Amino acid sequence: NDDRPVYLRIRDTIAASILDGKVGDGDPLPSVRSLAAEYGANPLTVAKAYQTFQDEGLIVVKRGVGMFVAEGAAERLRASERKDFLENRWPAIARHIHRLGLDADDLVERSFA
Repeated sequence: NDDRPVYLRIRDTIAASILDGKVGDGDPLPSVRSLAAEYGANPLTVAKAYQTFQDEGLIVVKRGVGMFVAEGAAERLRASERKDFLENRWPAIARHIHRLGLDADDLVERSFA
């Protein structure tokens, strides 16, 4: 959703990299400055995105060295994202599916097409 704050969109991109296995436990993450340059964002905005991960224990900061994906981050992030999806996004999606008269077969057929 483009109406969301930039730091949340950057956070989603980093989360996708972790969930997709592009970066794994112990792997370094791009510096705040390099990520800000890549996205054309203010470094403070990128720092805010990283801070959300640090607050959740998903990244570890090693002073003078950089930021790294914490051990078990993908599993914890996946569990958190599933919970958010099922509690906050799925109800609206399910209502929309019902309104359109779609059934499970329609959805499964499209999922693998």
